[in-house]
Amino acid sequence: MIYYKTQEEIELIRQSCLLVCKTLAHVGTMLKPGVTGLQIDSAAEEFIRDHNAVPGFKGYNDFPGTLCISKNDVVVHGIPKDEAFKNGDIASIDCGVYLEDFFGDAAYTFVIGEVSDEIMKLLVTTNECLYKGIDKAVVGNRIGDISHAVQEHAESEFGYGVVRELVGHGIGKNLHEAPEVPNFGTRGKGIKIQSGLVIAIEPMINMGTRRVITAKDGWTIHTRDRKNSAHYEHTIAVTESGPDILSNHSDILDSIKNNENLSTIQ
Repeated sequence: MIYYKTQEEIELIRQSCLLVCKTLAHVGTMLKPGVTGLQIDSAAEEFIRDHNAVPGFKGYNDFPGTLCISKNDVVVHGIPKDEAFKNGDIASIDCGVYLEDFFGDAAYTFVIGEVSDEIMKLLVTTNECLYKGIDKAVVGNRIGDISHAVQEHAESEFGYGVVRELVGHGIGKNLHEAPEVPNFGTRGKGIKIQSGLVIAIEPMINMGTRRVITAKDGWTIHTRDRKNSAHYEHTIAVTESGPDILSNHSDILDSIKNNENLSTIQ
């Protein structure tokens, strides 16, 4: 059952999402070769709690971290580890918070140091897929219109693999709500999009095969061919005047521009 949100509820979700992005920006100031996943995870938890919120992921189905830190061939759900970042790593950092009874969710793939043009192209394309999906989140469209826009840009134009097993989702008083928002699909299929729908759109795009495997820890999702994967996420609300992006990557971009150890996607 889909729970459509009032404007007041949307504003509360916005505040949660903005805190998510401020948290991602905070860890973005710390990222550099030699820093570990556990270090930035601890900093993220402290930052969230200092802002009178609760980490949305920690303890969710027994997940151990505040952040999902997914490096290189890890698609999503990477567990923070005592393992240092290296020059040339890419890392999707996904964060959720619970504030004033509502969840917020967003993700960004960071570039530590310098990467090849091939990897940078994957990141740029995945970020473009996010916004192409958002553009279709309008009243009267269907979920399949969002899904198809992401898939078409990634596959038809670039031949990348679009992950099938993991999807975007509704969000509100629960971290994951109906409906699911796949990154593949057919125009005109799925539920009709109505005003008040709040969803997290999150393309997960692989450089090679779309196929994935789950590690023995039960969480970490790798690409089957161990080629790199990228992941970007916004939470958006559907309004009569179009999609309203509740999360804000601009804070994250500012932190990247001010950190000489990070590269900005071109």
